[in-house]
Amino acid sequence: MSIQAINVRNQFRGKVREIIRGDVVSEIDVETPWGIVTSVITTRSVDQLELVLGSEVVALVKSTEVSIAKL
Repeated sequence: MSIQAINVRNQFRGKVREIIRGDVVSEIDVETPWGIVTSVITTRSVDQLELVLGSEVVALVKSTEVSIAKL
């Protein structure tokens, strides 16, 4: 599979740093030059994408809402 075009503007290229597998969903930490991006995806997708530590990936971020909390 190859992506030829996508409308997501926030794209972060990086490598898989950690995979925390669950029965249904898994947490994927991607190390990018700008920091760690974490994604929660189905474990089935982890297997289908053959993700392992060190896999080169692109994290695609699309959000319609950003919340702010005062510290």
